[in-house]
Amino acid sequence: MKAPDDQPTIGLLLCKEKNRLVAEYALRGVAKPVGVAEYQLLRQIPESLETKLPSIDQIEAELRPDVRDV
Repeated sequence: MKAPDDQPTIGLLLCKEKNRLVAEYALRGVAKPVGVAEYQLLRQIPESLETKLPSIDQIEAELRPDVRDV
């Protein structure tokens, strides 16, 4: 969830496999610098991040503010 003092939103391109053609097509026309990195999926959220991330309930409430608890 973005706070008023957060920097501009960035886009993420996640690829299951390394495929230069798909990445070049997806980024065609992008004039801003692009960073490239690898990532590793984890089954559990690291403890250091657990308190910094919103809960599922918070995310759902943000996405559907008109829906009340049933």
